[in-house]
Amino acid sequence: MIQRIEHQFAGRTLSLEIGRMANLAQGSCLVQFGDTVVLCAATVQDKPTHLPFFPLTVEYREKTYAAGKIPGGFFKREGRPAEKEILSARMIDRPIRPLFPKGFMHETQLACFILSADQENDADVLAMLGASVALNMSKIPFDTPVSSVRVGRIKDTWVLNPTFQQLEYSDIDIVVAGTAEALTMVEGGALELSEAEILEGLHIAHEGIKELCSFQEELLKSHAVPPVMEWSASEPDPELKERVEELAATMVGEALAIGDKQERTQAMAEVRENVTATLTSENEDFAEEGSAIYDILRSIEKRTMRRQILEEGRRADGRGVDEVRQITCEVGVLPRTHGSALFTRGETQALGVVTLGTARDEQRIDSIDSREEVKKSFMLHYNFPPFSVGEARPFRGTSRREIGHGNLAERAIQSLLPSYEDFPYTIRIVSEILESNGSSSMATVCGSSLSLMDAGVPIKSACAGVAMGLIKEDGEVAILTDILGLEDALGDMDFKVAGTRDGITSIQMDIKIAGLTVEILEEALGRAQTARMHILDRMGETLSEAREDLSAYAPRIESIQINPEKIGEIIGPKGKTIRAIQDESGAMIEIDDSGLVKIAAVSGEAGTRAREMIEAIVKDPEIGRIYEGPVKNTTTFGAFIEIMPGTEGLCHISELSEGRTERTEDVLKRGDITRVKLLSIDEKGRLRLSRKAALAEEAEGASDDGESDEGADSLEVIED
Repeated sequence: MIQRIEHQFAGRTLSLEIGRMANLAQGSCLVQFGDTVVLCAATVQDKPTHLPFFPLTVEYREKTYAAGKIPGGFFKREGRPAEKEILSARMIDRPIRPLFPKGFMHETQLACFILSADQENDADVLAMLGASVALNMSKIPFDTPVSSVRVGRIKDTWVLNPTFQQLEYSDIDIVVAGTAEALTMVEGGALELSEAEILEGLHIAHEGIKELCSFQEELLKSHAVPPVMEWSASEPDPELKERVEELAATMVGEALAIGDKQERTQAMAEVRENVTATLTSENEDFAEEGSAIYDILRSIEKRTMRRQILEEGRRADGRGVDEVRQITCEVGVLPRTHGSALFTRGETQALGVVTLGTARDEQRIDSIDSREEVKKSFMLHYNFPPFSVGEARPFRGTSRREIGHGNLAERAIQSLLPSYEDFPYTIRIVSEILESNGSSSMATVCGSSLSLMDAGVPIKSACAGVAMGLIKEDGEVAILTDILGLEDALGDMDFKVAGTRDGITSIQMDIKIAGLTVEILEEALGRAQTARMHILDRMGETLSEAREDLSAYAPRIESIQINPEKIGEIIGPKGKTIRAIQDESGAMIEIDDSGLVKIAAVSGEAGTRAREMIEAIVKDPEIGRIYEGPVKNTTTFGAFIEIMPGTEGLCHISELSEGRTERTEDVLKRGDITRVKLLSIDEKGRLRLSRKAALAEEAEGASDDGESDEGADSLEVIED
């Protein structure tokens, strides 16, 4: 039975439909907003897994047919998900994961297919809505409607789910997810907005989320939701749990008092070994319970850490709840890169490296969200090698986490870069995480900001980031500044805030509990601002503004605006002319359709030479000027000489030399290089040249120079 509801939302028609497509999935929903259509399907395995985490997978896939396009490349079909698809999948996964019941270990999958794209409305927030309906109508134990909205602000007016065109004029772009009671995720960027403005946007977003959740409830009321599937959370043997508690409680507390991450990790490993050995000696059956023992110890570690913070205000590394770890900054650490910086905060370290390139280095993105291919001139890539956490693991392709963290840092920096017209470079930053003990993405923001200034990129101001944590239980709340990896893993929130002294440029919040109130977020934002100012102070002690000059190894780019009608003359037949200029000068040349010519060269001499050659081509011939060029052809009445690339004139036989010339070849042959003077240009644009006049004028100039020299010699003799 097909069921459908339709409402107006954010000025457009939103419809939710179930029962027409993908009915063999445990739950499916078709969402339409404008002409953008998303199909979401939820499925679950009947048997639980034995993985140490909840096996939820979210796949967000854009179908190119949705925008009337055929995929590029050799295979002409969709392949590995693009960065946008991965980021959208993460924005669906993170809000719903905490809402599944604790201990549910059945493999669950959400598939979100973009079937139609109107290139006005982004499908990512619609997919969240469809995923929630699909889960709530299924046998999967998930009974909380959850929604997400995008928030923009145009001329101080807040806009829910702005179109792509509206976002171009917006000073904020954040996606907020939550339930009718609380928020579960925040992700986005802004143009240095204040904490108060961000909070106002969160309030606006939550009102929209409440409205979308009510739409879901209306649809689900008329749907016969099947009984929840049978499942049970695996519980450890009560005797084993009690005995592990007796043996380990004190030792875990002592291990957590160790400030150094490696020493603390080693101490916890020794606790596990000692407990396991003791239990095995008491009862051989416990030798098969290694996984259960680990889970019990982990729960003891979590409980102990949280009670220490809530009751004593003491963190694992001895800091207070508002204290930022020790910071050190270095710049110019790599001699041949265009810019580099090493940022270390506690046991988290990021190496930021900047490379400057030309328009040829821009990333080309074929997206269903735009009619034309998109070019990207700023990229920030985040790498997280296994050694950064002291592990030995295989190196695989770029992970979803690495893509997400890189995108978060990229947003933080993006709005601070100079305009492309003022600084026509393609900029790539690579952040190598060399040590990690919490908040490596925010260390990436700090290291990237310093490396840009070291490279001489005139960014608007320095940018820093900090991650805030939360411990919330039994009515008690503790907000933590600059969280450790342990506090992220065993805490309730990871709230990252990046920005400048003037405001926030990037924000991301993930939680592990059902939701947070705006009041808690307000306090977290206030403390994050204080920490950000402290970090910016430390960074400013090392480098407070961008260097005046670029690296000696960075390309120099200058621009020339020419008449678009002259583009063909610079390119030449089959690109012959432009290749010749590049080969002779050593510079790289790019020309766009508007006639803007960009010359990129590492040495100033190469750039100057290329500019002179281009100017010689595009400059109109000047009557009375002497030119030098090759003889292109000879005839009985004179020679045709190329005075500028693609520009030829006739030097009549009578203008070849003084006196009578019987044959043109007696004076000039094809291929000879000669100097000629431009006498005139007739109404048809034909050039009249004279070799005779050029020789006479140069001879006269030489004579004048000789007279001056003789006078100087005579003066010297008299003085002697």
